[in-house]
Amino acid sequence: MTLLAQISDLHLDGSERATRRATLVMDYLRALPQPVDALLVTGDIADHGAEAEYEEAARILAAPFPVLTCPGNHDARPAYRKALLGEAPEDGPVNRLHHVSGTAILMCDSTIPGRDEGRLDTETLAWIDSTLTALPQDTPALIAFHQPPVALHHPLPDAFMLQEPGHLADLLDAHPRVAAVLTGHAHTAAASAFGGRPLIVGPAITWTLRMPWEGDRAADRDQPPGLAFHVLDDERRLTTHFRVVLP
Repeated sequence: MTLLAQISDLHLDGSERATRRATLVMDYLRALPQPVDALLVTGDIADHGAEAEYEEAARILAAPFPVLTCPGNHDARPAYRKALLGEAPEDGPVNRLHHVSGTAILMCDSTIPGRDEGRLDTETLAWIDSTLTALPQDTPALIAFHQPPVALHHPLPDAFMLQEPGHLADLLDAHPRVAAVLTGHAHTAAASAFGGRPLIVGPAITWTLRMPWEGDRAADRDQPPGLAFHVLDDERRLTTHFRVVLP
């Protein structure tokens, strides 16, 4: 069994509010009686893509368990690499494979620099394919990135979802070891399906999306920050529990 936490859309911008909300959730996770095997952070870590925002993120996200990240549309690859990952500030996609409790977790870069919608480019798709192909036959996998590949029935995230999702669906057909797809970006906890797999959209730290039937204003800044817990069992079945964290 693999136990994962997921947070998304911290939008750290140096403000007291953003810092407080992210710190609240991390304090909650660090205090759990049973630690998670890893924390997944599915993008929009910074709000403006500034190095100082990633330096703050590195401090807030420090934990006694692995913290696995991928960029979102508000992130900037060079600063993300330099200040958060401690790497050379390059412009190419940030794709990383992690092995956690017998599960392969592919943290993928679905960003298009300067745009809010996403796309898994040719380099990233080839990396996903080759990475999954090279895994041992009995290793389950999860794929995580920022923009959801399906409509969520709100005009805001649906205008900026993953483009050309059929390429990923084809890869999923070729790699049955993938148990689920995990994303962020939409600022709402949601469960759907994509490519015959569960699709889980993690809730946001910064604000919660108000759906059309809940009111006219999209951003509900009064809701507490949320997170997801994912349990991947020995049957490769994913079960997700959503939580909010109150001060």
